[in-house]
Amino acid sequence: MNSCQVLSRENLTHLLDSVDTFLFDCDGVIWKGDNLIDGVSETLDFLRSKGKKLVFVTNNSLKSRAQYALKFHFLGISVSPDEIFSSSFAAAMYLKLYNFPPQNKVYVIGGDGILEELRLAGFNAFGGPADANKTVDLKQNIFFEHDKSVGAVVVGIDPNINYYKLQYGTLCIRENPGCLFIATNRDAVGHMTAWQEWPGSISDSIISHSGISLLSYCCTTQSALQDPSNNIHPDFYTSKISDMLDLLEA
Repeated sequence: MNSCQVLSRENLTHLLDSVDTFLFDCDGVIWKGDNLIDGVSETLDFLRSKGKKLVFVTNNSLKSRAQYALKFHFLGISVSPDEIFSSSFAAAMYLKLYNFPPQNKVYVIGGDGILEELRLAGFNAFGGPADANKTVDLKQNIFFEHDKSVGAVVVGIDPNINYYKLQYGTLCIRENPGCLFIATNRDAVGHMTAWQEWPGSISDSIISHSGISLLSYCCTTQSALQDPSNNIHPDFYTSKISDMLDLLEA
């Protein structure tokens, strides 16, 4: 990894001349919660005026690309869904690329963003917010039922996590032959609101409970961004702007 340099007047021109595309993380870089960070709008306008391509990447799977485009619009920034690469989209793209059988179902522990992207890709996905209020009966003789046709469990950020979801996902992974286990992200923290950091993905809970390792970690890394089926193709002349060091290392 190249050493990071503080941006200054002296090296700004060199950066602009050497880079065609800028990748921006969203949480903690473009916004915090629903608050736009100072200077972002002016910076993006400046880069566009210089003919730079902008791509917005996020490991926060709560929203789909279309939903993130609406959030940008709400904050006064014009961004098309094709300029957004979210981990919810990456999960759907992963299943599409690896020819996931369409007759199999996908159970989601996460938000609407994952469900929307999976359904747009043609998959039968369920769970997510619909299971937010479901409970479990922990009587001694209880037998927890789950759908045997689930062929993949996709786990992301879930503000409504509960024992029902954890047990359902774990049983699918552990007992359904060949069931895939995919995480949209494994961030330790998330910028859900403007003033505090929050817990990130809960995929490690599933790993611990099921005893099975992740098949795929569908974060927005360079390998995923460069896939031929994706409209966004960053190359060597790309600068990544992120609040997460692991993205800088991608």
